[in-house]
Order: sequence, then C-alpha cells, then structure tokens
Amino acid sequence: MPMTIRSELRFILNGQDVALGDVAPDQTLLDWLRLSRSLKGTKEGCAEGDCGACTVLVGRLTSSGGLVYEGVNACIRFLGSLDGCHVVTVEHLAPSDGQLHPVQQAMVDFHGSQCGFCTPGFVMSLYGLWMQTPNPTDPQIETALQGNLCRCTGYEPILRAARAISSYGGTQNDPLLVERETMIARLKALHDGARVEIGEGRHQLVVPANLDDFAAFLEATPAATVVAGSTDVGLWVTKHMRDITPVVFIAGLQELKSLIVRDGTISIGAGVTYSEAIETVSQHIPELGPLIARIGGQQVRNMGTIGGNIANGSPIGDTPPALIALGASLTLRKGAIRRTIALEDFFIAYGKQDRQAGEFVETVHIPIPASGENFAVYKVTKRRDEDITATLGAFRLTLAEDGTVTEIHIAYGGMAATPKRAFAVEQALLGQIWSEQTVEAAMEKYAEDYSPLTDMRATAEYRALAAKNLLLRFYLETTSHATPAQVSRYEAA
Repeated sequence: MPMTIRSELRFILNGQDVALGDVAPDQTLLDWLRLSRSLKGTKEGCAEGDCGACTVLVGRLTSSGGLVYEGVNACIRFLGSLDGCHVVTVEHLAPSDGQLHPVQQAMVDFHGSQCGFCTPGFVMSLYGLWMQTPNPTDPQIETALQGNLCRCTGYEPILRAARAISSYGGTQNDPLLVERETMIARLKALHDGARVEIGEGRHQLVVPANLDDFAAFLEATPAATVVAGSTDVGLWVTKHMRDITPVVFIAGLQELKSLIVRDGTISIGAGVTYSEAIETVSQHIPELGPLIARIGGQQVRNMGTIGGNIANGSPIGDTPPALIALGASLTLRKGAIRRTIALEDFFIAYGKQDRQAGEFVETVHIPIPASGENFAVYKVTKRRDEDITATLGAFRLTLAEDGTVTEIHIAYGGMAATPKRAFAVEQALLGQIWSEQTVEAAMEKYAEDYSPLTDMRATAEYRALAAKNLLLRFYLETTSHATPAQVSRYEAA
C-alpha cells in the first residue's frame, strides 16, 4: 500500500483540537503558545531547559494504551514533536467557576510565590507530581522540582505548599483524571498511521509513520537532523541559532520504546527516555539509578533519551562512560540493514562517530554485572543537581580469589574529546593485588590516557586530580564495609 501522507500536525491544546499546516521545523512550543495563542502563563526564563519557568504538561499514549502526563520544557520542545499529544498549560488548571486549582491554592496560602515569574512552572511541575503521587514525600517533591529555579522564596514555602495540596481536594475530581478515557479516545483518533510532511527541501518537517518509514526517510535524506527529546538540539536553536533543517521527529515512534531484559542484558530502544528507563535500569544495575536521577531536571529526563545521549557524541554525556565500563554495545540501522558494535568503538573523535550517512542508533544493549563484579560511577559537578559534568568516572572490577585484578574497565567523560577508556591505568592494575599501593601506582598512568582541557566547568589540573581520586575512592569503597562517602541530606539527618 502507498504511504499515506498528512500535511498538518494534529494535537490537543488544553481542551481544543489543533491542526497546523504551517509550522517551521525549528518552531518551539513556548514561542507558539505565547505568540500564536497568547497563553502568557508559560514563561521564557533561560531558553535552555534549566529554569523550568516554561514547564507545561504533555500527555501521550503509551504502548499499553494508557495515557501519561509529563512535565516538559516548552522552551526547547519543538512543535513537530507533539503530533498526537495533549498539551496542558497553566491556564487549563482552574475550573470555569473561578476557583483556583488545589495546586494553585496551596501556593497562594503558603506564600510559594513572590515575584511570580517562576510560579506557573512550579505549579505545573507540582501538578504533574500530584496527579501521580497525591501525598508525596519530601525527596519526591524535591526530585519533581529539580528542574525549577526560584530566586525569591528560598523554596521552603513551595515545599510546604507541595505537602499540603491534597488537603485542598483529591485527585479524583481533577479534570485530567475524570476525562482520562475520553482524552485517550481523542488521542487515538489522531493516530491515523500517516507520515506528516510539512514544507519542502531544506525547510521540511517530517514525523515518520513508523520505524521502517523513519529508516527509509533517513536513508534517503541523510542530512536531516534527527530529533528525539530535543534536550540538546533545542539549545542548538535557542542558544546557537543553528539551522537544523530538514528535521525528522521520532519521539512518537513506539518501536523505539522497547525495554527488554533477557539473558543478562538490558536492551533499550533509542527512544526510551531517562524517566522511562530509570526503574528497570535501577532494578538490575542499582548504581545507574542515582546517575540518571542527576541528569538535568525532571523535565529533561521526561524528554531526553539514552539513545540520543549516545548518538550526539558529546564528550561530557553522562551515560556513555558508565555504559562503556559495563561493556555496552549498539545496534545501528541504515534502511533495513543492522549492525552491532561495541559502544566504546562508536566514538572516534570530537564530533565524529562510527555512524554512516543515513544510519541511526536503534538499540542500546547493557550487560548486567555478574555476581562478584564491582561497579561504580561517580559524577563531579559544581552543583549536585541539574548540572553538566566536569568529569565522570565509571569502574567495573573483577577480582580473583587471591585478590588480584582479573578484569577492570575504567572509562571517563569530560577528560578527552570523546568518552574514553583509561587503558594505561587498566594495564597497570591487571594481574596486580587490589591494594592501595597498587592503586596509587596506577594513578600515575592517568597522564598517558588523558590530557584534559580547562573550561568554565573545571581546570585541567582539577580534572586530572579528580580523576585520580575517583579511582582511589572506588578502591576504598570496594575494600570497606563502611557507609559510602556520599549520602543524602535525609540520611545525614
């Protein structure tokens, strides 16, 4: 059968059906809401997904036929990624009788707003949390608000408001829950199996009908920018003013949402977001859970994908060093042809990966550490949450019964032009007794593996010393039964 092509985006804004036939490939949801729909509650604070002032909820159908709402950054979310979705802004919360929504009323009563600029974003993040967890714990509240910044309140009034929301009304009366089945039916009606094409040539926007359609389109149009979560590509537009056209949007491809655990390996589709992956990954590789929880804020984790973090090839991407240390591999696809390579071989040089024109990352395969293996990953940043890595070290170690090192994989981000193994350090440790003396001797080999740069996040000297000390920390944690050096403030209290 010939491919059905539709020349307009279709989604639902609050309660209204929207069909747009004139959409620029790089048009953001924030700009459209404010400039085309005069919905001014959604603010631009940073235009890079850091401050949360632009937070809205996006509802999307799941593979099981359900509907999930997630907070996202409208400032870096492109309109092209919203086909078949439900966008909810702060204007949609209050009922028509003029009363405030429980989230809004709690913010008023507990003085959670001063200048008010950031308040709609906080309200939407808390709304998303409240719908899923009506009586959240303090850690759950703080996790939900990682991606929201406020200069005025000191946050404590906002936390008090978050704790009190359910005292103003239960979720059972909330419109998004009351109308859930109706909205599911409306969204299903929008999913007509067509490819969306708007514009032509360099100004083309495409939403593929399915995975095979995406593979065929990218093979025929290898210069197209592939956009999944847009947590990186969004900044290419808003901060660097780059021309990313033509653009193909793949966030809605359910075939890239697979998450399978089989034969000691977690296979993750390239379109799986951090939020979707964290529970399964944490269950099987607990050390990766805290790392994922420190990637951006909740809005970024709801949008960003593990496959995109790898495919972009950034030397400071958070997941590649950890996955390299674990021995992960990638399935790459071009048209109907697939090949599998080791993740560490994917990164060739700065901005260059082993990916042919028209080829894309389809699946990430992560081996689960065997019993007796030691694995750890440490991220060093200026602030703990929602910050970009200065350096990140990952370690996987196997010891023989006599205490000698039989296998060790060490990988770092932020130390070279690509995520990179520390081969000289590994060779210095292999076959040696796992002791402090051995580790200190191996630390001198770091200079052979890395020549870090100085930038706004850290000096070269700091990175070099921190990298060495992370190995020492790994040694101390693998040889001591004491509590790890890093604890949360709740545990410390």
